Amino acid sequence: MFGKTLAELSQVVKDLSMPSFSAQQIAGWLYKKNVSSIDNMTNISAKARMMLKESFIVGVSKPLAEMVSEDGAKKYVFPANLANLEGKAEIVESAFIPEKDRATLCISSQAGCRMGCVFCMTGRYGMKRNLTSAEILNQFRSLPEHNILTNIVFMGMGEPFDNAEDVFKSLEILTSDYGYGWAPKRITVSTIGVIPAISRFMDNTRFNLAVSLHHPDSTKRRKLVPAENKYPMKNIIELLKKYDLNRQRRISFEYVMLAGVNDSLQEAKDTARLLSGLRCRMNLIRYHAIPGCPFAPSSEQNIQQFADTLNRKGIITTIRKSRGVDIDAACGMLFPKFQSLNP
Repeated sequence: MFGKTLAELSQVVKDLSMPSFSAQQIAGWLYKKNVSSIDNMTNISAKARMMLKESFIVGVSKPLAEMVSEDGAKKYVFPANLANLEGKAEIVESAFIPEKDRATLCISSQAGCRMGCVFCMTGRYGMKRNLTSAEILNQFRSLPEHNILTNIVFMGMGEPFDNAEDVFKSLEILTSDYGYGWAPKRITVSTIGVIPAISRFMDNTRFNLAVSLHHPDSTKRRKLVPAENKYPMKNIIELLKKYDLNRQRRISFEYVMLAGVNDSLQEAKDTARLLSGLRCRMNLIRYHAIPGCPFAPSSEQNIQQFADTLNRKGIITTIRKSRGVDIDAACGMLFPKFQSLNP
């Protein structure tokens, strides 16, 4: 039952001939009181609970493993409840990043990813399957640090907008009155640029958006991000310019810094030109080496020069601090190495 929206819960109680108000009660138990068993839903009649148990379970799972970085970041391994073709449980990873004034959860939306970004370990792992809204939200609900979280970023394993329906359901539950009641400004969704889902996202939500750029030139970008072939960055930027971004949300671009590939002064100027006229920010990300990839991280001098160039052009640019590198929890490093774990 966990991961169902109020509308879906309303259909459940209707099908079982339960009072309509029972849907709101169930939602309260699932998302506000965090019960693990239908038996704990004590304001629902024993008969109704019995009917619910015949078809449903709550469906939350604790982490299977926890890794702690020397810098304080943590990586958690969560089960995905469905089994793959070999009968083994798929698993996903998420990262918890504590800082002085905030605590962020980097959440996964897919087991693997089919976008194929060449510098990303998850992309090299390939696509296994989409996560359900329950499996997405379980990373939040069952996180040991759940109660101190201040921010959520959909930047873990997978392309969120390649699993749009379950991601949008998760976002609804995270922010609705019947759900967890989070403010949309505390949540950021990252994408390589799936245009149909971006349009829906911009039209119907107020969450922050982060777009993976990685190169200002279309021909060179498609070598890094194959989705450029279907969703050109220039089209994404044209779409975003149609919206009033002053008050609604924060738009940012992500840029992994690769030595000799996308980190020159000219490429910084080209990036500023590409983003000209769009109210946005830029996050520069240090590349973290992964096996089998030919890339090297940009020098600190080149990264700083790139940032300075963009800042002078009026694009607020920050250099993201790497966290959890020693436990493979940093950007582009999530990869389920623990397939032998059994939930």
